[in-house]
Amino acid sequence: MSFCSALPVDFNLYLITDQGQTAGRDLLMTVEEALSGGVRGVQLREKSFSARNCYELALALRDLTRRYDARLLINDRLDIALAVGADGVHLPEAGLPVTVARELLGPAKLVGVSCHSRERACEAERDGADFITFGPVWVTPSKAAYGEPLGVALLVEVAHSLAIPVFPLGGITLDRIPDLSASGIGRVALISAILSAPAPSVAARAFTTLLGTAL
Repeated sequence: MSFCSALPVDFNLYLITDQGQTAGRDLLMTVEEALSGGVRGVQLREKSFSARNCYELALALRDLTRRYDARLLINDRLDIALAVGADGVHLPEAGLPVTVARELLGPAKLVGVSCHSRERACEAERDGADFITFGPVWVTPSKAAYGEPLGVALLVEVAHSLAIPVFPLGGITLDRIPDLSASGIGRVALISAILSAPAPSVAARAFTTLLGTAL
């Protein structure tokens, strides 16, 4: 029988790392700026990194996120998540089954899942995911490989049909937050809107202000 984590999904702004989108700045420094601006959920997702480099970055991010009382999840790599004491893992849509990840991690870790369809979102919830990212909602270069944007209407339908939190992803910008909030969507996942911003802390603070504290 599937089950969820005992940990709460206690963040509504989920920052996904991408060294290529920091405008040439150091990734750790950029993430720390985002944390200082209010980000409380970070996913380490650096697919081009070696296992050793990913582990070393995860260790440093674990220290940073603890200092800011933020959650750290590792994309795909359960071994690294366990090695550094991360709060959980984020599974790609074609990654390990949620049930397998949960069996290996137990109830003390979060399991997030990337979903690109209504069917996959329902499956992730049924299998015991704690939350999902859903997208791409709008056009965005980083998610072009996943096909045409899914759109707000489908996002809202999925978010209102699931009991677990849904984080829209793909093309998230500040000017889209009011419309999302009006549709009952109070969480977002993003990359460039913060990492590529001239002042990541200011961008993060603007998002946290618009999103408010509702979870």
